[in-house]
Amino acid sequence: MTAAESARPSAPAPAPASVVAGAKAARPRGEHRYDIDLVRVLASVGVIVCHAAGELMKAVDRTPSGGGPVYWTALAGDALSRCAVPLFFAIAGWVVLSGAPPRDGAQVRTRLTRIVVPLAVWTAAYLLWDRVRGANTDPTRDLAWDAVFGSVRPAFHLWYLYAYVPVILLLSVAVLVKNGKRPWGAGAALLGLALAPTLLGDLGRLFDVRVPPFAWQFGVYQIAYAVAGAVLLSLPGSSVTGRRRRLLWLAGGLGAWAAVAGYEHRVHFPSPYASVVVALLAGTLLMALNRIRVPERFRPLLGRLAGASFGAYLVHLLFLEALAPRVVSAGAGWPAAVGGLVGLTAATVLLSFAAALLWTRLRLARWLG
Repeated sequence: MTAAESARPSAPAPAPASVVAGAKAARPRGEHRYDIDLVRVLASVGVIVCHAAGELMKAVDRTPSGGGPVYWTALAGDALSRCAVPLFFAIAGWVVLSGAPPRDGAQVRTRLTRIVVPLAVWTAAYLLWDRVRGANTDPTRDLAWDAVFGSVRPAFHLWYLYAYVPVILLLSVAVLVKNGKRPWGAGAALLGLALAPTLLGDLGRLFDVRVPPFAWQFGVYQIAYAVAGAVLLSLPGSSVTGRRRRLLWLAGGLGAWAAVAGYEHRVHFPSPYASVVVALLAGTLLMALNRIRVPERFRPLLGRLAGASFGAYLVHLLFLEALAPRVVSAGAGWPAAVGGLVGLTAATVLLSFAAALLWTRLRLARWLG
């Protein structure tokens, strides 16, 4: 769904601007985790695959009878990419709990500002985009007001940030308290998020006004992924390295991929992120990539792509929705269905990362992610 602290840089090399939900990297203290950069980039691409597969599924009305090749291609793509969001939460947990724990409340505010500001800018951009296209079902003013409370219309992919902010806030407060700090501001903000749904509902009933649902909330599974990610990504290299071990984890990932696809076909599409099969897929892939060695010649490029991943996540839906009607067809055969998913994904990835790299070079990342 963001932070420039997804890894610690090594002493001889400059720190790449990698992103974990929009938070900026603290001064490193140790080895840079290029493997986490790789997981972040792959998870960002996974989100795009997921949404591209969703466009194919929408074309066949989520049923094989609407177009078999398109349905099964979309099912395979969505099942594989279901682990992207859990991986984002896993990286976020590692950053806050292990990789770059917050030093004080001011650093927590800075990290969250680097998420909330781009969130606000892109919410406005998507509202304007849908208004220009005539896609808004409600007045733009009402949609904008709802967005303040956590609505995901029209940018449905931004739901992740409405959960990510309180997750980071909770973990950060816990770390600071454990370290003997007194984060009064961050603690008050966390308490405010906890009380807001009931308080706003009560005010709405008291004054007989419509108050939008308050969605700045997290689920237990998101905290679980964050804590599990911190544990797994902090494992010593001796316990996760080795070609044989990685091949076993990849084999487990293939089995989990098949299990997610079966679940989505027989039980529910899309699979909930809190389902056992998705957790298995995320865990096996995370372990297969954990502490994997990235060749030195690829590290500068990987660092730049990791730095652009948050921006690419934010902007990709604009490109995807513009391209999908020209690529997706319910009546496509197998070559066209597979080619459509691959082509739509590749074009969206290329345009999204190129745009994010461009505005990063123009020093607009604080506004655009």
